Amino acid sequence: MAEDTTDNSAGKEAVQNEENETRQSSGGYRSGGMRPRRTFYKKKVCKFCKNGLEVDYKKPDSLRRFITERGKLLPRRITGTCAKHQRMLTTEVKRSRALALLPYVSK
Repeated sequence: MAEDTTDNSAGKEAVQNEENETRQSSGGYRSGGMRPRRTFYKKKVCKFCKNGLEVDYKKPDSLRRFITERGKLLPRRITGTCAKHQRMLTTEVKRSRALALLPYVSK
């Protein structure tokens, strides 16, 4: 009987190891345990820095490029503006809205 218990414990360990491996391999990866490939994107450059443009509340046509259809400001990660110009853009859009050059909300 001593032999039977050692065989059972070895079999249980093998089953537990297999369960652990399947848990680890199914952790959100594709079949086969491979990680998904990342696609590399072209780094966005600030249009104001690159072209020497100025942020001006009196030019609502240039500010509309940085606003959604609903009137929300687009974030830096989408537009590619630097932090300095994003802050300036925010204040200029607010000024333009206060003077009714840009709408607060679009339909």
